[in-house]
Amino acid sequence: MMRIGIYGGTFDPPHNGHVSALKAFTEQFDFDKIFIIPVLIPPHKSRKSTVSAEDRLNMSDLAFKNLSKIIEISDLEINRQGKSYTADTIREIKNMGYDDIYFLCGTDMLLTLDSWYMPEYIFANATIVYARRECDERLDIEISEKIQNYQAKFNAKIIPLKTQIIEISSSEIRESLDTESRNRYLPSEVADYIINHGLYKDVSTI
Repeated sequence: MMRIGIYGGTFDPPHNGHVSALKAFTEQFDFDKIFIIPVLIPPHKSRKSTVSAEDRLNMSDLAFKNLSKIIEISDLEINRQGKSYTADTIREIKNMGYDDIYFLCGTDMLLTLDSWYMPEYIFANATIVYARRECDERLDIEISEKIQNYQAKFNAKIIPLKTQIIEISSSEIRESLDTESRNRYLPSEVADYIINHGLYKDVSTI
């Protein structure tokens, strides 16, 4: 049985926090393959990206692919069209013949998983691995209670990821995309791609 990792997101743009989480994900589990899957239309976000799905796919390739030979940048959700539902993605991965699936998400996603499309399917068919994206002790109790609820209601398998917390979000980077922010928070290849393609210039709409 092959062990497969899934790391999905808007990656708009992919930043060093994403890279740090993926490195830890790669190192702490014995995966045969990890799929990096940029979403086409995230169901839980109302903001439309100002860059194309192709640009986000290309930036993901630049940010992640060289971290490990087992990483594959996938256009699965982009090609599927419509809203990108994790349950549908897991089903497609299973149809490829993979059964031992681990899904990496951040704290914000972990806390809302029960409101996603077909959460019972997600929990039944994937182990959830969550990475803390913030240093906020007030969330400790909320996270613990949510995990207990998921385990009781869905018999969920949930594992915390041990990783360095980098408190930065893609939205913050888009809104202050100066030279210092690019150098501090973005992989250099991604920063160069943004500059060369003139991305995120119209920050007033973000």
